[in-house]
Amino acid sequence: MDAPAIFTEADFYQQSFDPQAYLKEYYSMSDSREGANVFLTQNLKSLHKMFSLDELRGGTLIDVGCGPTIYQLLSACERFQEIIALDYTDQNRRELERWLRNEAGAFDWVPVVKYVCELEGDREKWAEKQEKVRKKVKQVLKCDVTRANPTGAVSLPPADCIVSTLCLEGACKDLPTFRSALRNIGTLVKPGGHLVLVTVLGETYYAFNKQVFSCLRLEKHEVEAAVEAAGFEVTFSEAQPYTVSEERMDCRGTLGLVARRRPSV
Repeated sequence: MDAPAIFTEADFYQQSFDPQAYLKEYYSMSDSREGANVFLTQNLKSLHKMFSLDELRGGTLIDVGCGPTIYQLLSACERFQEIIALDYTDQNRRELERWLRNEAGAFDWVPVVKYVCELEGDREKWAEKQEKVRKKVKQVLKCDVTRANPTGAVSLPPADCIVSTLCLEGACKDLPTFRSALRNIGTLVKPGGHLVLVTVLGETYYAFNKQVFSCLRLEKHEVEAAVEAAGFEVTFSEAQPYTVSEERMDCRGTLGLVARRRPSV
């Protein structure tokens, strides 16, 4: 499989992204899907490690490019009082809201929640953790990371922390756009606050449900340089190789990164 000839930008997501098919392909935990499990558990372990750092705690966390997922909030919800989730695609926000309202037919995150609870030392706290995420997500809003003000007409107070997982590399067609997007989302966090980033490395596409989506091929040093240029100081950066060979994506590794926004001069 090859990457799309033309980068799949925001409009393609709005027209073609099927959140339920995406969740089924990438977030179902089962013994028969080794690749899916490795990619997911690698990212869950990385998020658990980063959100265990002492400095990552506070009042408000903004999740930038949340998609229809909650896995990125499972460790984070223990350290922040309230969460605001942002995504460009209408159907992703609707899918997330279905789960938050505990509606019938919403995706079953229980196996993933149990896995994170196990990382934290108590698998049986999964129901409590689900409830915690549902209570702490206060708003689900539209955003566009390619705009100087990602939330448009909605003005949000600067947050203590922003988290962005597997978002910018799918939204940015080239490195200048990626660097600009990091500057844009950087405005959402207060000086001295933190950015938590999970990104794929060396990937040009990912696919599900017979749809192929573009991915900006990134290397660790490029991500770190872009984060620094956006006004942050990298305090933690850990790349892991991804060795599962599979048709649905050409990922070569994943990167977990924490950075502190430098005080305004």
